Amino acid sequence: MKKLLSLALLALIAAGAHAAGKKDSVNSNKPVFTVVKQNPITSIKDQNRSGTCWDYSTLSYFESEILKKTGKTYDLCESFVANKTYMDRAVQFVRLHGDCQFAQGGSAYDVHYVLQHYGICPEDAMPFPGSLYGDSLNNFSEFFAVMSPYVNGIANSKSKKLSTQWKVGLQGILDAYLGKCPEEFTYEGKKYTPKTFAASLGLDWNDYVSITSYTHHPFYSAFAVEVQDNWRNPLSYNVPIDEMVEIIDNAIMNGYTVAWGGDVSSDGFTRKGVAYAIDAKKTQSMQGSDMAHWLKLTAAKKKNIIDSLGCKVPEIVPTQEQRQKDFDSWELTDDHGMLIFGIAKDQNGKEYYMVKNSWGETGDYKGIWYMTKNFIAAYTMDYTVNKNAIPKKIRKKLGL
Repeated sequence: MKKLLSLALLALIAAGAHAAGKKDSVNSNKPVFTVVKQNPITSIKDQNRSGTCWDYSTLSYFESEILKKTGKTYDLCESFVANKTYMDRAVQFVRLHGDCQFAQGGSAYDVHYVLQHYGICPEDAMPFPGSLYGDSLNNFSEFFAVMSPYVNGIANSKSKKLSTQWKVGLQGILDAYLGKCPEEFTYEGKKYTPKTFAASLGLDWNDYVSITSYTHHPFYSAFAVEVQDNWRNPLSYNVPIDEMVEIIDNAIMNGYTVAWGGDVSSDGFTRKGVAYAIDAKKTQSMQGSDMAHWLKLTAAKKKNIIDSLGCKVPEIVPTQEQRQKDFDSWELTDDHGMLIFGIAKDQNGKEYYMVKNSWGETGDYKGIWYMTKNFIAAYTMDYTVNKNAIPKKIRKKLGL
């Protein structure tokens, strides 16, 4: 009996090994990452059903900046930033009689502006996201269904003169869904106002600049990137595409992170935690058919092809001309913000940026994305970085 059991066990082990080998062969193109450089980050958050990636990613960026400079870990409050930002955006919308956009989105500069002008509080100084309306995370469906018509009604009012009471009403909506911003709170046994708390974090708000790369403005000049969520019109420094990437590399290798904003709507951005700048023509050619066939495929079938090719998926080589063409044709849009914090290589030596997302611990890497350098070069709208992380030769060209 023992011999039979031993033989049976050996058979099961052999069958398992065969199955594992078969499984490995199927997934042989799945990237295996080796870290080149990884900088400290704070915990993964979940923006859930809210258009606040700009808020989560940029606060995460400043948390990493604090970690680098002081070694202290903070959990800063996204609801505080959203409360202040949506009021300011509504004021602009009303001032322009609705001739601009009032929406959930924003830019990294919105967070920078709030920190500099209003301060900040820790996460637990305000109600937990979603808790005020019985949810476990943010859900802005009802919130904006209430707030947007209110703001639109004021902006398009037929009144000859507006009173200031509309702001009181709007503040009530903001406080009802996000929580009231504290005027004073206690943190680790010490009392703060939002402004004194921000001042205690050890950062110089003048250290932060925005970088972009387009040809419709001169290189080494500064301009406001023409996207709707850039509604405060902050200036970004314009550099050639190779220097845009060089700045990111220099920042990461010197211990800094980067608050990235760009386009994740392309086929190459997967929900599994990787992103490639796919060369669709070459990809389809590898499948034995032409580009017209690729364009007719469903998103699910494209995804299956991309998953099967994995780290061997053909990529485009991004160019300055293509970036401009995509921007002008609305193919390069500003639809997501994340935090670049490291560099890794796959088994073939291809380099990727390690990127912290704000969708909870989703994907194969529990909230971390690996995005190829080609993807970042092709799909970056702009990013925020500490000016001290920029190579000296480029800083000199920018006058920083």
